[in-house]
Amino acid sequence: MDLAFHSALYPPSLSSTSITRRPNFNSHLNRPFTAYDSELESKKHLLLTSVQDTQRGLLTTPDQRSSIEEALVNVEGRNMGLPINLAKLDGTWRLQYTSAPDVLILLQAAATLPFFQIGQIFQKFECRDQSNGGIIRNVVRWSVPNLLEEQEGATLLVSAKFNVVSVRNIYLQFQEIAVQDINISEELQALIAPAILPRSFINLQILQFLRTFKAQIPVRDPGRESVGGLYYLSYLDDNMLLGRAVGGGGVFVFTRAQSLY
Repeated sequence: MDLAFHSALYPPSLSSTSITRRPNFNSHLNRPFTAYDSELESKKHLLLTSVQDTQRGLLTTPDQRSSIEEALVNVEGRNMGLPINLAKLDGTWRLQYTSAPDVLILLQAAATLPFFQIGQIFQKFECRDQSNGGIIRNVVRWSVPNLLEEQEGATLLVSAKFNVVSVRNIYLQFQEIAVQDINISEELQALIAPAILPRSFINLQILQFLRTFKAQIPVRDPGRESVGGLYYLSYLDDNMLLGRAVGGGGVFVFTRAQSLY
């Protein structure tokens, strides 16, 4: 939370010659002051608490889903109707909960199949200097035990363009699906290129190929409208993003994360 400091810190009796340097208490003093809203923060905390033991939405009872929806609506109501702030939306958001069937299928597969793991899931918005849209990237970290590094063995990247179509609605036009950032396990590295010498040139080339491999699949056909969907951004502040896929596609709860790239 930004802090405001009054001129009383430096009384008029102290001249500029008697103060060589004023301490920089906060590097963000140039940002507008934002009052702390204890009621809102309490509602946000309640929402995050209600979803924390659900494995991002995979394991929920009807009573839990009802409680989560109520907590979500309580937060949404605090800035409903305010226009989307693209500068604030810009950045990386970590998924905490969803009821979207296409995401729950991935989570269910990871919970069921011993050879498949799902790590962190993010949405990355690139729209800081834009006025009416930008790029959104859905980032899924996944792995295959013993072949790839645990949790972050590879990245599935689904990219889309988006345009702001109303006060809080954006329209997505999916562009590309990619698999990249392959991190093979130490066991697989040892099989491909054993630590004992000599390592052949071909062994090393295989390792380099796997590390830099990237498969890209376009979602749209030339000359045709790309697959799209309407996404309602129901709440946004500095550290929380709530969204609803219009048409029964599910709800999403995100919290601010560190930049991925």
